[in-house]
Amino acid sequence: MTYDLKHVFASLPQMERGVAKVLGGDPKGNNFLYTNGKSVIIRNMDNPAIADIYTEHPHQVTVAKYAPSGFYIASGDVSGKIRIWDTTQKEHLLKYEYQPFGGKIKDIAWTEDSKRIACVGEGREKFGAVFLWDTGSSVGEISGHSKIINSVDIKQTRPYRLITGSDDNCGAFFEGPPFKFKFSSTDHSRFVNCVRFSPDGNRFCTAGADGQIFLYDGKTGEKLGALGGAKAHEGGVYAVSWSPDSSQLISASGDKTVKLWDVGTSMALTTFNMGADVMDQQLGCLWQKDHLLSISLSGYINYLDKSNPDRPLRTIKGHSKSIQSLTVHKNKGRTGENNCFSGKGHSNLVTKMVVDEADQLVTCSMDDTVRFTSVTKKEYSASNLVKMDVQPKHVSVATGGLTLAVCIGQVVLLKDQKKVFMLDSLDYEPEAGAIHPGGSTAAVGGADGKVHLYSVQGNTLKDEGKSMEAKGPVTDMAYSKDGAYLAVTDEKKVVTVFTVADDYAVKNDFYGHHAKVVTLAWSPDNEHFASGGMDMIVYVWTVNDADKRLKIPDAHRLHHVSGLAWIDEHTLVTTSHDASIKQWTLKF
Repeated sequence: MTYDLKHVFASLPQMERGVAKVLGGDPKGNNFLYTNGKSVIIRNMDNPAIADIYTEHPHQVTVAKYAPSGFYIASGDVSGKIRIWDTTQKEHLLKYEYQPFGGKIKDIAWTEDSKRIACVGEGREKFGAVFLWDTGSSVGEISGHSKIINSVDIKQTRPYRLITGSDDNCGAFFEGPPFKFKFSSTDHSRFVNCVRFSPDGNRFCTAGADGQIFLYDGKTGEKLGALGGAKAHEGGVYAVSWSPDSSQLISASGDKTVKLWDVGTSMALTTFNMGADVMDQQLGCLWQKDHLLSISLSGYINYLDKSNPDRPLRTIKGHSKSIQSLTVHKNKGRTGENNCFSGKGHSNLVTKMVVDEADQLVTCSMDDTVRFTSVTKKEYSASNLVKMDVQPKHVSVATGGLTLAVCIGQVVLLKDQKKVFMLDSLDYEPEAGAIHPGGSTAAVGGADGKVHLYSVQGNTLKDEGKSMEAKGPVTDMAYSKDGAYLAVTDEKKVVTVFTVADDYAVKNDFYGHHAKVVTLAWSPDNEHFASGGMDMIVYVWTVNDADKRLKIPDAHRLHHVSGLAWIDEHTLVTTSHDASIKQWTLKF
């Protein structure tokens, strides 16, 4: 039995209101870089469906930048660690790790020979450092600021110059190496969010929360003027990125626009209007070859179209927060293209979802509702919402319009989107449930380590007084597609499979996980099922032979698997708290 990682559907950047997002680009212009949680995401510029994820930081990563050589990436995290790692190998081997200061790293810059690195941020003892990439030895001092430094850049031509921008409303100019503070600029009236040299080194610009963008001479630091006269943007400017030929630049602003500037005339050539919603604020941008990218507060990645500024060429959407659940709806063609449901959806975390026979996505959420949403219409509506008395944690469906919702202290049977029966005053806490595909039996797993069986009679659930033992408190459960087996996962690291026709006798116990098992899914072939645990391992098991198993270690490195689903008997999809989705090809 073997497995192969076929696709990575990467998360979006992790965004925060009022905080700039730094994007990295590789020197050849083929890939771009951003961060989400503890992951660095590398995506192909022409085909963003091609992605790679680096997950070796133990803390949240804030910024990643390619070395000008293209062979290494330097990434920095909230603890002040910088990791320098290989881009050419799939394993991304660590070359060096440094701790230039204690505290969040906000920006990183390399010298053009890929030998020196500057980093800045929220250090406790200092706000920046500049050092040799291979020894970590200091090559200067980043001083002259009284508050957090947000941005740093190094001139990519000799003589070297280094610039910084800070929450003290100042920019600072350094000469080197070794880099020494020369002077500050006090042109901005609010925080300086971004500083960037032009690729040819002749100029640099600074962008601030005051909506201003100022231009300076790259070699002397002398002020040359401001873009757009009195103000470049109506809102704060969070990011700027120069064109490869140094004649133009783009700027991203909280006023929900991106502007394209002609640097020679200081005039805006194009204004890209990105929307009217607060989520359309623009917090990052990148100019690579012919591609102009911007990042919205929503995390959406916009490819801008110079000839049609009100409509991006494409918008990349996806998850930016930890994924809790997934399900599969049979549809022809798999491209990985995605979109959100329209309308107002759940107002809190969605804990479980499943598709019923009427092509409805049935979801339950911590907002105390169960929703039924058409997979074809892809639109939430208030009429397809069922309010629960208490928070639901698990849903399952069967033929005849039946839905079983397992809630805190309650089990609720729904028929055709209406509550028809409720079990409460139970002598156990229900954790998960499953309705037999034929709709005749409902199984409920409890924190008492038992599976309780109820027969579905009309619109009622009748306690049959029968229960089976799991090995510990139940975490998830599911019937095989043909209804022959019931699989149950528990906190004691075991999966137990019961044979339905044999009066629910134990078919097999499946041991292998090192920690609590949290999710399981049956293959359409009814002979295999997959389980995922807090040990970050995914196992694919064979029902008839507990020893015949496939282990996928580190399916989502350093993150446990939150959801599993089969597209066909050889294709498994996994989701995780790293906000990414992976598709695996299995061979038995």
